Amino acid sequence: MTSWLTAETVLARLQLKPQTLYAYVSRGRIEARPDESDARRSLYRASDVAKLERRKARGRRQAAVAEDAIAWGEPVLASSITTIARGKLWYRGQDAEALAGTVRLEDVARLLWACGQERFPAQDNRIAPGRAHDRMFQALAWRAATSPAIRGRRPEALYFEAAALLDLLVDAVAGGPGQGPIHDRLARAWGCDAAGADLIRCALVLLADHELNASTFAARVTASTGASLAACALAGLAALSGPLHGGMSHRVQVLVDEARRLGPDAAVAARLAMGANLPGFGHPLYPEGDPRARRLLGAMQPHPDLAALETAVRLATGEKANIDFALTALTDLLHLPADAAFQIFAVARCTGWIAHAMEQSRTGALIRPRARYVGPAPGSTMSDIDRQGGE
Repeated sequence: MTSWLTAETVLARLQLKPQTLYAYVSRGRIEARPDESDARRSLYRASDVAKLERRKARGRRQAAVAEDAIAWGEPVLASSITTIARGKLWYRGQDAEALAGTVRLEDVARLLWACGQERFPAQDNRIAPGRAHDRMFQALAWRAATSPAIRGRRPEALYFEAAALLDLLVDAVAGGPGQGPIHDRLARAWGCDAAGADLIRCALVLLADHELNASTFAARVTASTGASLAACALAGLAALSGPLHGGMSHRVQVLVDEARRLGPDAAVAARLAMGANLPGFGHPLYPEGDPRARRLLGAMQPHPDLAALETAVRLATGEKANIDFALTALTDLLHLPADAAFQIFAVARCTGWIAHAMEQSRTGALIRPRARYVGPAPGSTMSDIDRQGGE
């Protein structure tokens, strides 16, 4: 084996820039000596290069593991709250579909928070005027700015704060304080009858938690810093607002509008011809169909236009409706406000955000992933960066 290597060989093997190689030499990580055949060149010890190669390979593997660990669908944290198994959604071992038949969101909250049969009084919350969407963010932001940190507090105190936080969010959606079950308060605010209220109840239960989705992960990261429950819920709400998460219902509505204008078969065919996706259908975690959509759609008779769209997509792609389509169908059937799907989603999921925040806080661990740096090499000059940008 060659004991000494040329600079060109070292740069290729370690994938370095010349300035980085010189930095390694100056720090003593690679030994160098003059090339006897050419005094203007240097040679580099092969064993030092091999050692760095092994270290870089190990680092790449560790970075890949870390990167994969926070990729979509990969479990990253231990949790006893919710799991997806056997094609179903389970809240602390209980079938969410079965729960949606009878219980209220308040019951699911007590289950997810593991606080037993504790009863929590309603709060007298002051809600700012404006759109429901704006009121939700304003209410949580105000509470986040005034609430104590979660760390070091007894569970009993956190339970009452959690209930107050959920009550605050419901009042923000409803436009003011109210009495009675959450689904009834929302139904009254939206002018729904008893049947409509029960459908809202069903949707709230099905949406209470969904393992480590994006908004829940955001809430857990926030909780890991010791921030308040309100700050965790606000982080979750911010993540939920994105068009790839809780804002998906708007994209589903656009597809519904296309189907009503063009006809369901033509709308689906046009989307597929352009390579566009069909929001509201399919879910990677539920290859046999989203059980939440199955339960909610099974409890109602969607408008014939939406039923026809669901059939057209299934025949064209084999994909079944997911919860985003079911929420859109619910909003359409009950003639709810345009943003009601997001509001139902947020109120329901707040229970899960709180449960995960309390669970994360008990671990005492800070969630701090590492970055796989792909930028300019440390020590690069501005001219180096400009030259790379022009290549």
